[in-house]
Amino acid sequence: MEVRMIDLPNCPQCGEGYTYKDNHLYVCPMCFHEWTDADMEAAELASKTFDFNGAELADGDSVTTIKELPLGKDRLKQGTKATKLKILKPEVNGHDIEATVDGVGRIYLKSKLVKKLEK
Repeated sequence: MEVRMIDLPNCPQCGEGYTYKDNHLYVCPMCFHEWTDADMEAAELASKTFDFNGAELADGDSVTTIKELPLGKDRLKQGTKATKLKILKPEVNGHDIEATVDGVGRIYLKSKLVKKLEK
């Protein structure tokens, strides 16, 4: 008789690998956390960062601004290119990305105000 192990995810709360499945729930016997497949999908989606059009952003991407943005006393024009993107987790003052803009340097931006440039 062959015994097969089911590949179950580690607990998202404590990280232990002793997860077991009880009907539609995953259960961690170490911290008693319970979760579903939908919870795992929602957490995965929440950990991603998307631009104005819904394209997923990643470290190193280049983007352009979709509208004119205030920058201290100056303004960034619509279509300004920002490169060397870095995703910020956790957010910094409501900004979830950091990028380099020529002539300005590193700045914080909101992902909903940029559009990803295709490589």
